[in-house]
Amino acid sequence: MDYRKKLIVKPGSKVRLSKLDPAWHGSHDSEKEAAEEIAKHLSTIAEHQRLLYGEKKHALLIVLQGIDAAGKDGVCWHVIKGMNPQGVSVTGFKQPTPQERAHDFLWRVHPHTPGLGQVAVFNRSHYEDVLVARVHNLVPKSVWATRYDRINEFEQLLHESGVTIIKFFLMISPEEQLKRFGERLDDPMRQWKISDSDYTERALWDDYIGAYEAMLNKCSTAYAPWYVLPSNNKWFRNLAASQIIAATLQDLHLQLPAPTVDIQAIRAQYHSAETHPGKPEATGKKANGKKSR
Repeated sequence: MDYRKKLIVKPGSKVRLSKLDPAWHGSHDSEKEAAEEIAKHLSTIAEHQRLLYGEKKHALLIVLQGIDAAGKDGVCWHVIKGMNPQGVSVTGFKQPTPQERAHDFLWRVHPHTPGLGQVAVFNRSHYEDVLVARVHNLVPKSVWATRYDRINEFEQLLHESGVTIIKFFLMISPEEQLKRFGERLDDPMRQWKISDSDYTERALWDDYIGAYEAMLNKCSTAYAPWYVLPSNNKWFRNLAASQIIAATLQDLHLQLPAPTVDIQAIRAQYHSAETHPGKPEATGKKANGKKSR
């Protein structure tokens, strides 16, 4: 199944998240069934990231947004891990600093976008400024309502500069979220992630859903599409994300650049069986072409 076609938010469409099943898992019934396919996608991602790095004609930006505990970190751990860290950066955008607040809302984002040959992952992103800012009335509606257009323009600029953009919205149910919060309570290795706001924000669930729907409906474009990933099943989230990333990279038709040197001349001069270190010329022949004894 092509999850790009199944999970994409078509530009101009009107998504209603209440009509989508966060527990949907496609044609697979278990993580065991999906494991081989996930591994294949990760291999494809690794291969094509190497081509991306070498060719330096394209860049990739992966945006992760989602309800708390939906698994943004999990995508980084289980999908982005397939890439060479030399060519990848991961940035999280949380509460802005005083310096960041003194600038336009995209000022803090632009320096973290990927250069040609690079992959950048936003674990939370510039969309926080039409999500948290909207739900908590951090700025007037007259301010956040104009940001959708600014975001679309920003992403179009990146696209025109060679950046391919994939945006994932990770969706879980309220019940699954509470279950995952409880698992954190019981796991000493994850207790540090617990905060009071994890629970207090649940009271604003409907407000967040409205903000997410506006984000998806206003900012899914042909050059920067949104995909809604049903994420109650972590393994399916990883399967869908890995397939979409792999297929997107394949569509770029990446190729390594041609060598900048004469390969045959280099091989003959430095890698001949009769070549000695420090003496690039062949030593088994005289200048007149006769072999020495």
